[in-house]
Amino acid sequence: MARNVLTPPTRLLLGPGPSNPAPEVSAAMAAPLVGHLDPYFLQVMDETMADLRTVFGTANHHTIPMSGTGTAGLEAIMFNLLEPGDEAIIGVIGYFGQRLAELAERAGARVRRIEAPLGEVIAPERIAEQLDRRPPKLVALVHAETSTGAEQPLAGIGALVREAGALFVVDCVTSLGGTAVDVDRQLIDAAGSCSQKCLGAPPGLGPVTFGPRAMAAVTTRRSKPATWYLDLQLLFQYWGDAGGPRDRAFHHTAPVANIYGFREALRLVIEEGLEARYARHRAAHERLVEGLGTLGLLLFTPETHRLPMLNVILIPEGVDDVAVRRQMLERGIEIGGGFGPLKGKAWRVGLMGTNATPEVVDRLIGELGEVLAVSR
Repeated sequence: MARNVLTPPTRLLLGPGPSNPAPEVSAAMAAPLVGHLDPYFLQVMDETMADLRTVFGTANHHTIPMSGTGTAGLEAIMFNLLEPGDEAIIGVIGYFGQRLAELAERAGARVRRIEAPLGEVIAPERIAEQLDRRPPKLVALVHAETSTGAEQPLAGIGALVREAGALFVVDCVTSLGGTAVDVDRQLIDAAGSCSQKCLGAPPGLGPVTFGPRAMAAVTTRRSKPATWYLDLQLLFQYWGDAGGPRDRAFHHTAPVANIYGFREALRLVIEEGLEARYARHRAAHERLVEGLGTLGLLLFTPETHRLPMLNVILIPEGVDDVAVRRQMLERGIEIGGGFGPLKGKAWRVGLMGTNATPEVVDRLIGELGEVLAVSR
């Protein structure tokens, strides 16, 4: 029996991701396909790498959108930089810090966790204390903890880690494109993000960057990493190594259309200007906080370290979490539920990419206000 033509509903995606891509990004993905080794596509790859360096704030040659979601990029970092028996310090301020710790353990590392209560962040002094006790191979932090809405400060930590002779790794899945990451200025050796949040492209790519110290760890491994698909030495035979031959060796069939869209998304980010884009995300957040106040709603995260692009809103007593989200979806708006201990206690609202605008915030507040008026 023949199926009907695909007709998905139109949603305003205000959950923790994905966000709605710009029309230019969707149009780019519908451009004619070429082969993944076509000269035109190799040029697109080079242009995408260059623009991604700008957005990451780095001169690192080894900066690419991995074929795979942001999780694949983070797994590539851990499985290439860590070997069995290495030690890693992982900051855990929520679910995604726990995920980093598990990735490190699956790579064979012995993990020391530095934990903070939900909604809080880790002070540099706590990291310095662990570094003094015994330097690890790697220190990893989540810059934007999507489960709690907390922004982990990075200033000064890279210098502490480098002085200890360790590698500094940052998960910037939610922050890249919405607030400054500044890889080189923060002395970050490797960072991983995603395509579908503040960068405004569809899911499917994991932007990563590796500095010289990280790549030295990759090339001097005692053994090959326990992954073929995510092996950086193989990947850069395809993406091209710094000063290497122009000929590219086949590694996998790259998602050509996704990279078309991602290149266009990066172009739009750079055209807007990074500082202007960060200010737009901050302004949308502030407008949301003001609007939530008119509804009697509070944010879970302390004001001192709230993320601008991901807002965790406390659910009032007696309000049905699932019912509200269902009614919002019926009105064409997706918002996210809480994670772990915050499940049923909070909503997660993302204002990312094209959705970080006054018009979107006002629509959200208006619709949510109407739903809550009949839910309380």
